[in-house]
Amino acid sequence: MNKMLPSRAAVSAVDPIELQIIRQRLIAIPNLIEKNIERTAFSLLVQEYKDYAVGFVDACGQLVTQSRYSLPAFVANALGLGVRSGLATFGEEGMRDGDVFFVSDAEVLGGHLNDICMFTPIRIDGALIGFFAVIVHWIDIGGATAGSCLAPTATELAQEGIQYPVMRLVQEGRRLDDIFRLIAKNTRFPQLLMGDVEAQLGGCVMGRELVGEVVEQHGQAGILAAIEAMRVDSRQNMARAIRAVPPGTYTASSFFDDDGIALDQPINVNVKVIADGETLTVDFYDVSDQVPGPFNSGRDGGAVATARMALKFLLSSSTPVNEGEFDNIRVEIPEGKFLSANAEAPHGSGPNTHASVVDTILRAFHEALPDMVPAGHHGIFGTHTITGVDERTGQRFLCMDAMSGGWGAFSNSDGPGPFRSTAHGDVRDVPVEIQEALYPYRIETKRLREDSGGAGRFRGGLGIEKVYRFLQPLTLMNKLDRTKCPPWGLAGGAPGEPAGGEVIRASGERHPLRKGVLAVGRDDRLVISSGGGGGHGPASEREADRLNADVLEGYVTVAGALRDYGVALKTGADQGQES
Repeated sequence: MNKMLPSRAAVSAVDPIELQIIRQRLIAIPNLIEKNIERTAFSLLVQEYKDYAVGFVDACGQLVTQSRYSLPAFVANALGLGVRSGLATFGEEGMRDGDVFFVSDAEVLGGHLNDICMFTPIRIDGALIGFFAVIVHWIDIGGATAGSCLAPTATELAQEGIQYPVMRLVQEGRRLDDIFRLIAKNTRFPQLLMGDVEAQLGGCVMGRELVGEVVEQHGQAGILAAIEAMRVDSRQNMARAIRAVPPGTYTASSFFDDDGIALDQPINVNVKVIADGETLTVDFYDVSDQVPGPFNSGRDGGAVATARMALKFLLSSSTPVNEGEFDNIRVEIPEGKFLSANAEAPHGSGPNTHASVVDTILRAFHEALPDMVPAGHHGIFGTHTITGVDERTGQRFLCMDAMSGGWGAFSNSDGPGPFRSTAHGDVRDVPVEIQEALYPYRIETKRLREDSGGAGRFRGGLGIEKVYRFLQPLTLMNKLDRTKCPPWGLAGGAPGEPAGGEVIRASGERHPLRKGVLAVGRDDRLVISSGGGGGHGPASEREADRLNADVLEGYVTVAGALRDYGVALKTGADQGQES
């Protein structure tokens, strides 16, 4: 707990209306900075893909509040981890007014190296109030392949780019030009990256100034009281939610295809959730060991992050995130698992596993909270990266894209989608028009996958199919997964269709899509399909009007209605009416 935080009596002494004003201002500031970063960044990874997070952290490195639309993968603990590494390295007194620090150490953040946490201390009259922090996915930091962490076949961390231990970028307001030059030299895309770095730095500085204004207007006692009140409220809200979970031990399992190196050797996700009325323990008792390929995460960036994401979604989704929510949550995992890998293991694709791990934890709660837990969603990033030198301009380019897919049905409604995964949040698809204007390919098809949503009383959301046609020779890096573990149904619902894809050569030759790096030629096509969400409840109980509407809308085919629901429907003018 922050040594500067006031007692309960001191908190209650602050005018409650003023306390609420301070709280709401602290919540609003990261949301404002988030929009500024999105507006001023150079790369599509930030502008459109929104791969960043913004937040205010207290003087001990505990998260106070984070922007509403931050990537959920960062919601759990990433900003605090970065700040705590700075405190451990430099000490409170060594972090001066006007300093800005950054870090990408896998041993600190437990994620892939492209995610860079930048933070700056907030001091008022010499007293350390907290830190403003921004984490951004840097588009490229060197390494064996363009995009660095995007390499699907890395076997050691050094192949994934440069690591930055926690270090100063700005010292007491003076930019350290040597460090800026070092960053620019270690990327294939210096213009894009340095534009993003400036947006990230501007966000840190602006956030520091805005929080400073709040302190100056309301005083140190007021802001410290608000920080403590926010933590107490968050802890109490989560405690109430935990008490509502019936005590017991609940388990669930899923798996990934492989790590891209040891082919066809599944990566197992076996989780146990233990509820005792006071705490929740997420026990990764039998997940696979760390793997040779890059599908690893460190403990904090893997096991802890996924557990916190899942419980935030399920039990406290409507309130701003705060470290206090996790005070009564325990995470247990042995060292050396793919969600608790050592710092030398390749980490580049670790975040690609997180959405399915989150989904598996949610699945474990179905027995305890059957009306709250949805069926399985498509569960993967479906990341595919297209890179090369554009023949039209002579410039190197990098396009990282990911797939939206179907989400699982609930006990009272059809599954939504297609959306990105639970680890993405509100991340939107990069518009086709932007991609075709910037990159040497065409997207010939982007459509809903009919019959991909799992059948049930309530149907799973639909996946999509995308078809790219390449206009010149390029390199395709693919991380498609969950082709063998379909999104599960619940309460008798059917699973959704799994992901899949293929490369169709201009000659007509077809190659099933697997993890790895593949050279593609002019007029070759990439066909990639995302999974649909699982269904909820027996298909035989789906209302006839709902099924008719599905067929009329093209979500379910006539053949699918017969196969999955046992209902024969007419076609043509009478389509949608029972035979």
